[in-house]
Amino acid sequence: MGKLADAPSVTVWGSGTPRREFLFADDAADACVFAAEQYSGGNILNIGIDVDVSIGEFAHTVGDVVGFKGKLVFDRSRPDGTPRKLLDVSKMRQLGWEAKTSLRDGLYMAYADFVANGRRVVSKGPECLMVAR
Repeated sequence: MGKLADAPSVTVWGSGTPRREFLFADDAADACVFAAEQYSGGNILNIGIDVDVSIGEFAHTVGDVVGFKGKLVFDRSRPDGTPRKLLDVSKMRQLGWEAKTSLRDGLYMAYADFVANGRRVVSKGPECLMVAR
């Protein structure tokens, strides 16, 4: 929303140091189809990319992708949450599946879709933003 509003800054909750793993939706769908076709065991399969980035890195990457020129302000009075969330995807890798889309490429594609489809925001709140497709 900072880019659309030409805001001078955007506030990011927490310190920006916790790490998260992001998976492009098309890769998630591909992994589900792959697992349905290739796996019949009873164990849980984690789907992920086996790479994590800090919330700060993520926020800066989003800003770069959308062309946000303002400042990111990390609000340390807000919670950081779990320090790290990274899945063990070794079982999927052993079966022969790996995610194909990098974080930056996935963000570019998602943002291009957002721009192409009219930038319609259908709901927003302090924790989430939902965009109509």
